[in-house]
Amino acid sequence: MANLREIMVRRRVVLGAGLGIAGALTGTVAAVLGGRSDEDPASAAAPAELRVATGPPGAVYRQLGGPLVALLAARFPRSRVMEIQTDGTVDNLTLLSAGGAELAFAHLDATVGGLAAGRPRDVTAVARLYDAWMQVIVLESSPVRRFADLDGRAVTAGGAGSGTHFASGRLIDVAGIRPRIVDAVQADGAGLLATGRVDAWMTLTGIPTPAVTRLVRDHAVRMIPLAEYAETMTKRYGDIYAPATVPPSVYRGIADIETVTTPNVLLARPDLAASVIEEVTRTLFAKRAQIAQGHSGAIGINVRTAIATAPLRLHPGAVSYFRSSKT
Repeated sequence: MANLREIMVRRRVVLGAGLGIAGALTGTVAAVLGGRSDEDPASAAAPAELRVATGPPGAVYRQLGGPLVALLAARFPRSRVMEIQTDGTVDNLTLLSAGGAELAFAHLDATVGGLAAGRPRDVTAVARLYDAWMQVIVLESSPVRRFADLDGRAVTAGGAGSGTHFASGRLIDVAGIRPRIVDAVQADGAGLLATGRVDAWMTLTGIPTPAVTRLVRDHAVRMIPLAEYAETMTKRYGDIYAPATVPPSVYRGIADIETVTTPNVLLARPDLAASVIEEVTRTLFAKRAQIAQGHSGAIGINVRTAIATAPLRLHPGAVSYFRSSKT
């Protein structure tokens, strides 16, 4: 995995003049986006930089992160709000731990695993978002029919800093196989499969996954069922994993398939002011429709399920929002 400095230099994307303008907007434009005057307590308590770690090209984190960053830039005009594009969850946890990001998208399983290993030592949740689905994809012409058939074969399972890489390692251990792992970020993994350079592509993310959707437009592919491993994953690692079925309507030409899921969460550094995280949480739910323009999965984000982040504790600011939103 690249070190923190390399991650920051290589993947940080400041959202250009658009966010620079948004950061300087007056209360009139902020009001259009649901923001408030920059004199309110939350804006005054916001850090000089509010950095949101998202994910790689072709991933849902990237699609949702961009709209969220734009909304937060209008809400906190005194802060330099920016997106940091990474390989995914593991990179994001590293950034949070080292103070390189204030907010981050992450898979719950890798977050809990990181805490158990002391990396990061502490983190809080803003909200549970939507489920990440393990998708194991092969070309239609492939002789691979079961996950066990990948033993000894070339498999791409996300970048080294991704949640896919973390969960794939667990699934491979449960299955007792030894594939040859090829590191590649989301969109690159699709390309490796399409050109026959790997036998399978594993990705753990929301559905429909943009990179998968593009792949199935031009290539005949299948998904490998994982039902035989879902129960073992839950028994070994707990309720952070659950069995689920990918509906046949998600991808053109791919039948329903049984797999395993883990929740996605939005994380926050615990030292951020409660008033700031309360406003971040309010923005997330008040502007779901705008965020969902980046991905339909955001429509599934709702207050009732958002508090289910156990074993992660909610940030006090998120707790304040959820209490105030009860009807």
